[in-house]
Amino acid sequence: MGEKRQFSLFLSNTGAPQLMSKYLVQTIQDDDRLELAFIWNRTREALDDFKKKELILEGLNDFPQRQADLIVEVAHPKITYEWGPKFLQNADYMIGSPTALSDQTLETSLRNASDKHGLYIPSGAFWGGEDIKKMADRGTLQALKVTMTKHPSSFKLEGDLKKKIEEVSEEPLVLYDGPVRDLCPLAPNNVNTMAAAALAAHNLGFDKVQGSIIADPKLENWHIVEVETWGPGSVENNTAFHVKTVRKNPAKVGAVTGSATYASFFSSILGAHGKGPGLHLC
Repeated sequence: MGEKRQFSLFLSNTGAPQLMSKYLVQTIQDDDRLELAFIWNRTREALDDFKKKELILEGLNDFPQRQADLIVEVAHPKITYEWGPKFLQNADYMIGSPTALSDQTLETSLRNASDKHGLYIPSGAFWGGEDIKKMADRGTLQALKVTMTKHPSSFKLEGDLKKKIEEVSEEPLVLYDGPVRDLCPLAPNNVNTMAAAALAAHNLGFDKVQGSIIADPKLENWHIVEVETWGPGSVENNTAFHVKTVRKNPAKVGAVTGSATYASFFSSILGAHGKGPGLHLC
């Protein structure tokens, strides 16, 4: 067995990110190929029950001393805003909240900072990302739309959408349909899949990739993610290459993240290695 890879995790103490955090900590510790360099939480008290106190990082300024190979954020987009470029000076960095990259200034800053280390975006619930990226690389990707349907209680929304979801009664309601860039700040915890899609479809980006979120009070067991892709041909005449995938992810009422996404995220962590500088979807 080769040398273990050193990982660090930025953990959340609330909601779905908390469940993801616990899953990742346990899974990494159970994997003989991996080793935790440190963990950190915005609320120190949330780690009081964590047994391996030596792994808890008290101050973020001390992160270089832990010599992590990969730093993984599963806490909040603010971590990337405040620390992303600094992390990339010392290690590879995986953004678990890629909705932060809807801020063009931040995306540019991180791309510029990833000249020595890799910036990794987990695919999460985004199905077919590699094929879509290949089409974007060739310039044959004409359009991309991601539609996400969940129970109303699974959405954690901001701004006008926070008021709109209160209008949901018995039938499904389209909460938003438009560019992904405008949606990300309104649903930062829900549409990381769409942010990953916008980064894979780099010839379209956040402004041209379309996102739609639908609240369905009858959808009690699933999160449904539909990805529609249009390639060569005429979209207007309905003769263009077209692929539609439908992903049904088991999820309890109120869950922000579907259960299958946990294992997918861990697989992304395993794949976040050896790809060199720059941004990579994994």
